[in-house]
Amino acid sequence: MSTVAEIEEAIKALPPSERERLAEDLPSILPELRGDLVWQRLIHDERPRPALSALGDEIEEQFKDDAGQFPEITDSDLENRA
Repeated sequence: MSTVAEIEEAIKALPPSERERLAEDLPSILPELRGDLVWQRLIHDERPRPALSALGDEIEEQFKDDAGQFPEITDSDLENRA
């Protein structure tokens, strides 16, 4: 198989249990799918992003003025999301 279209067709032809196994294995097959690698790529991307930098600066100033307006997030906060 040499093209993405051929690979897609082969995946679609797999039985559901094999597709599920493939979905679980994809991060090891395609490491770029792992979240940590995505974040590292974003963190080390040196392209300028003036709007994002301005937003970060604004939030940092708000935090310096009143850190209490930024409550700490706990594990239970994330567990209760539906």
